[in-house]
Amino acid sequence: MKVDGTLSVWGASEIVTEARRHEKMGYDGLWTSEAAHDPFLPLLLAAEHTDQLEVGTAIAVAFSRSPMQLAYTAHDLQSYSGGRFTLGLGSQIKPHIERRFSMPWSRPAARMREYVAALHAIWSSWNDGTKLDFRGDFYTHTLMTPFFSPPPTPEGKPPKILVAAVGEAMTAVAGESADGLLAHAFTTERYLREVTLPTVEQGLVKSGRDRGDFAVSLLLLTATGRTEQEMANAVKHTRRQVAFYGSTPAYRAVLELHGWGELGDELNALSKSSREDKWQAMGALVDDEVLNAFAVVAEPGRLAAEIRRRYGALVDRVTFYTTYDIDTDVWGPVVQELSRRNFKSGD
Repeated sequence: MKVDGTLSVWGASEIVTEARRHEKMGYDGLWTSEAAHDPFLPLLLAAEHTDQLEVGTAIAVAFSRSPMQLAYTAHDLQSYSGGRFTLGLGSQIKPHIERRFSMPWSRPAARMREYVAALHAIWSSWNDGTKLDFRGDFYTHTLMTPFFSPPPTPEGKPPKILVAAVGEAMTAVAGESADGLLAHAFTTERYLREVTLPTVEQGLVKSGRDRGDFAVSLLLLTATGRTEQEMANAVKHTRRQVAFYGSTPAYRAVLELHGWGELGDELNALSKSSREDKWQAMGALVDDEVLNAFAVVAEPGRLAAEIRRRYGALVDRVTFYTTYDIDTDVWGPVVQELSRRNFKSGD
């Protein structure tokens, strides 16, 4: 199981320090997300100052850019990093695409499928010399001259593409057209086993591939601490994060699988209320059964074993997702144990 970290600093020197620290601690990758900052620029620094660390986006917003614009950025990062870049894509939601980015929105699953295909067509024209003639329902790319064609990436390999998904339609798109899936934090072991992975398999069959050609990466809600006080704080904040996601109608299917649909209704109603303490009240509705379905709750010494027990047969990569402050040194032994770098052959 590979373990990835999340970049949470944005100053140039801090980015370099964090990238080096993650590589030294044994992380396999370091991801950025697109929120208040551009997700791509920090990765150039991270790649420049590391040797083995994979770098990637989790996620970059696809529909805020044309496939051609994103193809150039991803192609260059793949070249600059020596083939260590992974492009994680997400659709975002309609209000942000239309009102924040002023871009069109329609049929997100179908658009994402075509978007990925367009990227591959553009990269093929640069890496393999294939004539660019992509014509779809949403995007058309038919012009590419030598002046605008960059040199091939190392070994002519394009970046891998991971698609973020919760619902079955977008999950099927990931299985059919991408190199992997970025599973949302509001995902349980049961939902992965009974809904996500079977849907991925259907997409893989359509594209003539098998599970070995595909990577599932899970953003894993994790509550841990070295002391009782730290554990209590971690659990409190993790309950609230589960409640926040549970209040979103788009994620209701996960709750319904477990028979917790009414909880979703309660959380949604509270989130829209005028109560000053609504976020605390929402967290209180998340009992231990719900909490432990969505999060791994364990002391640092038991964390790796618990993650491997629950998700070892389901996912290929994990990223620890915490909503509380904790000493980053806690993660070193966990990373080492999960990736088995400190295990002798045969152990």
